Amino acid sequence: MAQSQGWMKKYFKSFCKGFFVTVPVAVTFLDQVACVARVEGASMQPSLNPGGSQTSDVVLLNHWKVRNFQVQRGDIVSLVSPKNPGQKIIKRVIALEGDIIRTMGHKNRYVKVPRGHIWVEGDHHGHSFDSNSFGPGSNSGSCACDAGGRTTEVSLGLLHAHATHILWPPERWQKLESVLPPERSPVPSEEE
Repeated sequence: MAQSQGWMKKYFKSFCKGFFVTVPVAVTFLDQVACVARVEGASMQPSLNPGGSQTSDVVLLNHWKVRNFQVQRGDIVSLVSPKNPGQKIIKRVIALEGDIIRTMGHKNRYVKVPRGHIWVEGDHHGHSFDSNSFGPGSNSGSCACDAGGRTTEVSLGLLHAHATHILWPPERWQKLESVLPPERSPVPSEEE
């Protein structure tokens, strides 16, 4: 009996040591390097969730790639919603700071993206809550406002991660390419 109690005590001690080392490492990895997330809604169709409400894509979110706010036009990114800080949204980067963008459904036909901001849109126009529709409070400090005083761009500080791969469902396993739709390219300055 004493021998089995000694074995159990050693086993429990080893388990606790492993647990207290593994959990902080895992939490740090998920917070700083990468995690997975389920994409809900139709705003990124057909790139994500092409089957509609029947299935939801699960994507790999790489935190490491946005740690220095280095994003490119066409990247699919996860960001904190400017309207609801408790919610994360996923959109495509359309324009970077300094770019002039022709808007879609926004009061101003053209907007110049200010320093420290990006312009994001969903791939399914008309079914997306994005830079064309964000209201007050979407950024702090310097902002670009439309005629109604609504801010429109997303502060780089709201970036959460870069979506790099579709992991689920298995038939959709693929790397997500950074592709900017040709009709959404920034406008040359003289077209303004």
